Amino acid sequence: MPFVLLGKPALQENVRTAEAWRPPACYKFGGDFMVEHTDARQSHAMLAEIRDTLLETYASNDGMNQVILSSLDPRAWRAEPPGKKGNGRTIAAIFAHLHNCRLVWLRNSAPHLRCPAPLDPDRCTMKQAAAAHRKSAGQCLRMLTDALSADPNRRVTKFSRGSWAQTWPAGGTMFAYTFSHEAHHRGQILMLAHQLGYRVLHDTPGVWHWEKLWKKAGLSTRPR
Repeated sequence: MPFVLLGKPALQENVRTAEAWRPPACYKFGGDFMVEHTDARQSHAMLAEIRDTLLETYASNDGMNQVILSSLDPRAWRAEPPGKKGNGRTIAAIFAHLHNCRLVWLRNSAPHLRCPAPLDPDRCTMKQAAAAHRKSAGQCLRMLTDALSADPNRRVTKFSRGSWAQTWPAGGTMFAYTFSHEAHHRGQILMLAHQLGYRVLHDTPGVWHWEKLWKKAGLSTRPR
């Protein structure tokens, strides 16, 4: 545990002014006191802030997808990727994959939450993809909010990515996986659009304007 070295006058002032102070474990050391931090409330507050920051980040995550969809040239939506025909996903298929993976997480990890309809990678339009992403993002945020809750009666206690992978306890790694999965495929989409000759966000890189994304998500906080 961390320790703070305090002189006698400083310790006395600390005792007088600290709210709801409780006697700490103190040790005589060279004329000063070494005080062990035992304030559980401070630790809980720090953990709560980290949790809230992760949830705010995920709440802004789909905004990045929406920025790309609103800026993408429609001609790039179903354009065949470079290389051997049929050897890679189109941009439409990648967006469908992102949405449909969210549905797998919801069905396996939070079956009590309503699951939106899947996207057909071969038929969905850009407008349909944008609407579907907003719905599945909202449900995944609800899932993560429960998963990261300190409530002993929380309903989301595991994270299952499907039959191909091991099931994990619900927690911070669940957030990291869901966010990094989307970031990975966003990179693919941006690179593929560039390779196809339909470069996106080179003038207005909105996926990196996180303050604006926070605001669009309706958050009263800022990235922290």
